[in-house]
Amino acid sequence: MPLPARDTDARPDPNALLALAGREGRGRLTVFLGAAPGVGKTYAMLSRARRERDAGVDVVIGIAETHGRAETAALIEGLEVLPRRRIDYRGRALEEFDIDAALARRPRLIVVDELAHSNAPDSRHPKRYQDVEELIGAGIDVWTAVNIQHLESLVDVVSRITGVTVRESVPDSVLKKADEVIVVDITPTELIQRLEAGKVYLPENARRATEGFFKPGNLTALRELALRRTTDRVDDQMIDYLRQNAIEGPWETADRLLVCIGTDALSEKVVRTAGRLANGLNAHWLVVTIERPGQDIADPVAMHRLDQTFLLAERLGAETRRVSGHDYVGEILRLARRENATQIVLGRGEAGWWRRIAGRSLPDALLRRSSDIGIYVVTSEDTEPPPTPGRRPRLALLPMAKAGALAVGSVAAAVAIGLGLQHFVPLPNVSMLFLMAVLLCALTIGRTAAIAAAILSFFTYNFFFIAPVYTFTIAEPHELFALVIFLIVAVTTGDLAGRVRDRAEGAGRRAASTQALYEFSRKLSGITSVDDVLWAAAAHAQATLGGRVILAVPIEDELTVTAAWPPDIALDTTDMTALRWAFEKRENAGRGTGTLPNLAFQYRPLLTPHGAVGVFGFERPEGGPGLTPTEDRILVAILDQTAIAVDRARLARDSARTAALEESEKLRSALFSSISHDLRTPLASITGAVTSLRQLGERMSAASRDDLLASIEEEAARLSRFVSNLLDMTRIEAGALNARRDWVDIADVVRAAADRARKAFPDRAIDVSIAPDLPPVRGDSALLGQVLFNLIDNAHKYGAADTPTAIYARREGGEVLISVIDQGKGIPPADLERIFDKFYRRGKVDGRAAGTGLGLSICRGFVEAMGGTIVAESPAVRKRGTRIVIRLPIAA
Repeated sequence: MPLPARDTDARPDPNALLALAGREGRGRLTVFLGAAPGVGKTYAMLSRARRERDAGVDVVIGIAETHGRAETAALIEGLEVLPRRRIDYRGRALEEFDIDAALARRPRLIVVDELAHSNAPDSRHPKRYQDVEELIGAGIDVWTAVNIQHLESLVDVVSRITGVTVRESVPDSVLKKADEVIVVDITPTELIQRLEAGKVYLPENARRATEGFFKPGNLTALRELALRRTTDRVDDQMIDYLRQNAIEGPWETADRLLVCIGTDALSEKVVRTAGRLANGLNAHWLVVTIERPGQDIADPVAMHRLDQTFLLAERLGAETRRVSGHDYVGEILRLARRENATQIVLGRGEAGWWRRIAGRSLPDALLRRSSDIGIYVVTSEDTEPPPTPGRRPRLALLPMAKAGALAVGSVAAAVAIGLGLQHFVPLPNVSMLFLMAVLLCALTIGRTAAIAAAILSFFTYNFFFIAPVYTFTIAEPHELFALVIFLIVAVTTGDLAGRVRDRAEGAGRRAASTQALYEFSRKLSGITSVDDVLWAAAAHAQATLGGRVILAVPIEDELTVTAAWPPDIALDTTDMTALRWAFEKRENAGRGTGTLPNLAFQYRPLLTPHGAVGVFGFERPEGGPGLTPTEDRILVAILDQTAIAVDRARLARDSARTAALEESEKLRSALFSSISHDLRTPLASITGAVTSLRQLGERMSAASRDDLLASIEEEAARLSRFVSNLLDMTRIEAGALNARRDWVDIADVVRAAADRARKAFPDRAIDVSIAPDLPPVRGDSALLGQVLFNLIDNAHKYGAADTPTAIYARREGGEVLISVIDQGKGIPPADLERIFDKFYRRGKVDGRAAGTGLGLSICRGFVEAMGGTIVAESPAVRKRGTRIVIRLPIAA
C-alpha cells in the first residue's frame, strides 16, 4: 500500500527524533528469533556472519553454542573466536562469555549466542542480555539468537501451552529495541523430522522431547507467537519511520493502559497479562500501586514481592509509579484521566464475604464510577493461594498477638473496675468503661486491637452487667437495642480513633523526615569544601538508613572513596568495578540491581545537570531487606542534595581558580607592559649612546662624550632600580623576605636616604626635618633606607619640579612617624589605598606612566615585614600634594 502524501506543514515527532538521535554512537542489535530449539537460528546467524567476513567486515565470534551439531560447528572454522572465561563454581568449571575481552578487542561485529542465558554468579551481569546491552552501548554491532518462549511476557503462556516451566527469560524491551529482527522459521513437521534424525538433541533426549515439548500443537502455537511478535516489531518500526518523517499515518488515537498492582501474588500475573495486552495493542502502559500516606508496608515478604513486580514491569517495558492516597478508586480514576488511559487493568482476588455482599471490591467500585474508561479484570485462577495462618511469618503474628493481649487485658480491666464500683455506687451505664477500653486499644495499638476490644466488650458487657447476669441471655428488648447500639458505636469509635492514631504517626514520621532533610540541607548550605559535604552526607545517610555507607568522587580521573561510615571500610576489586560502573554508566549497580547483584553494597551515582559527580554506596544492616518506599524517597532526596552541594562546591572552587587566573593574567599583562617600556627604554638609551661613541669616537667633542656617558650611567642606574624592584617584589610574594630586627637609629637612616637621593637626582631639592632625641626602633636599616629612597623617588615623579620634597621624622606616642611629602596634584580619596597595589600607576612621564608601579607595593611589604604600617594621605599641604606616613613601634 503506498504511503500517504507528506503534509508540508507537518513536523516530525520530537520524541521520535530524540529516540533516533539517542542511537548515535551505539551499536546495532540484530536478533535471530525462533519458535523453538532446533529451527536453525545459530546456523543462519553463523552463515550470515561468514558472508559478512568475506565482504571485509571485522567479525568475531564471542560465543556460539553448537550443541554438538557438526554442520553448525563447521561454520565456525575460519572465524576468529574469543576465548571463553573459566569460572570455578561449586567444584565445577564453567565457561562463560568474556565481555572484557570483547570490549578490549572491539570488533565491528560480534556474535553472542543464547541471549536468555544466565551467567555464573560471580559475573558482572546476571544475564547475558545485559552483556549485549553493554556491548551495544560501546558502539559494537551484536548478532544474537533467542527463542520466543524466553520472552518475559510469554513465560506463563508458554508454560500453559507446553506444560514446561521456562527458567530463563529476556525482557520484551530488548526485542523492542532491536534494530533488526530476523525470523528463522520451519514447519512443525520439518522440525520434528530434524529432531528424530538427531540433528537437534541426542536420540534419547530427542525421544523425550517429542513426547513432551515438541508436539505439533505446541510447535504451531509457538510459531504463531513468534510470527505475531515479529509483526508487532515491524509495525513499531513503521510507526517510528512515519513519526520521524512527519508522515500522517492512519492512527487517530493511541491506546494507553493503566495497570494497578499490590503486594499480593496475583500482581505478577496482572503485569504479564498487561504486557501481552500492551504489545498486542502497541500501547504505552503505566504500572502503579496506591499506598496510604504515612503507612509503609510492614511485611518484608510483601514489600519484596511488590519490588520484584515493579522490576518485572520495567523489564517488560512499562513505566512504574507509586501514588499515595486514601481513596483508591478516586486516585486510580484521577491518574487514569491525567495520563489519558483508555483501559485500566487490575486483578480480582478472593474477596471476603462482607465485600462480596456489599459489592465493595476494587473492580466493582471502578466499574460503577468509570463511565469512559474500559476495565480489564484479571482473575486469580492458576495463582498460588495466599499463605494460610499457620504458614504466616512469625513476625506477622507478633503484632496480632500483642493487639489481642491488649484487647483482652483492657476489657478485663473494665469488667473489674465496673464490678468493683457497683459495690460502692450504683452505675446507670457501665458501657462507658468499655468505650474507654476500646479507645485505649485504638490509641495504643491501632484499629485491629480497637475492633477486637469492641467485639469482646459486646459479650462481656452482656455477660456481667445485663440481667440476667452471668448468662448471654437478654431479658428486656430495650437492653438488646442498647447493646447493639453500643457495639456499633464501639466499633466505629475504635476504627476512627485507630485511623487518627495511624495518621498522626504517619504525620509524625513525615515531619521528622522533613525536619531531618531540612537540617541536612541547612548544614550543606554552609559548607564550601567537597570533603566536608561528603562527610556530612555519609553521617546523615548512615543515621537514616543504618548499615555501612561510602561516598566516592573522582580525584585525578580516579574514583576514590573520600568518606565512609564507619571510616575503616575497605572495598575489594569487585566492589570498585561496580563503583566505576555506576559512575561511568550513570545507573545503579551492586545488590538488587542488574549489575553484580551478589555484592553486599548497592551503588548509586550522584547525578547533576553537569553529569555524575560521585557515587554513593550503602549496605543494609546485617543483610536486611531492601529499602522501603519511604526510605527510598528519603535516600533520593539526600543524594540529590549531596550532588547539588558537591557540584556547587566544585563550581565555587573552579570560580576561585578562574578568578586567580584572571588576576594573574592582569598582573602578567601589567608586568609585560612595564617591561616593554620601562625596562626596554633604558636599554635602548644605553645602546644608542654606546653606538654613537663607537661610530663617532674621537670626532665627538669632550662635552658630547661626557653627556653620552652620563646618559649611560643614568639609564643603567634606572634599569638597576627596576630590576631591584622586581627582585624585591618576588622575595615578598615568595615569603622569602627575612627582615632583621636590629636597633635602628631613624635619624641616621633618613639622612643616608636623603644623601643617596641627592646624588641620584641632583636637580631636585630635599628638605629634611628630624625631631631631636628620637628613640630607636627595631628593624632593618637597609630595608628602611630602600623604603625611604623609593618614597623620595615617587615624590620626585609626582611632585612639582620647582618645589622641594620634604621628609619629617618625629615621635607620636609609642611610635616613630616618618613622613615624605610632595607638593604635586595629590591623589583622589578612592585611590589612596590602591596606590600600594602592584603595577598601579598614576600620572604621565614622557607620555607613559612612570616606573613599573612596584615601588610603593615594595615599600608596604618591607614596612610590614618590620612590624610597621604605611598609609597615604592627600591633600598634604594647602590642598595639594601627597603625604606618605610610615609608623614604626619604638623598641622596648
